[in-house]
Amino acid sequence: MQVQLSDTAAEIVKTQVASGIYADATAFVSDVLLKYESYYRKKLEALNREVAIGLEQVNRGEVAEFDFDQFMQELDEELGYTNTKP
Repeated sequence: MQVQLSDTAAEIVKTQVASGIYADATAFVSDVLLKYESYYRKKLEALNREVAIGLEQVNRGEVAEFDFDQFMQELDEELGYTNTKP
């Protein structure tokens, strides 16, 4: 598979490889993609938990306001991704 990167993204890859942290560009990109997938899987799991809790509360007649954007921001912070946009 070939992927074309912007100049900025290519510089990030080159910098990481030059630092010695990664053996090559493939190792860096693979690591970033695995972290990306893990981050969104954790967000989805947390969202599913909150939905289950909300459904249980609704079934008991307990209804409360829920700010989805605030929840997602708090979840990003909890996962260590304070400025991440999908």
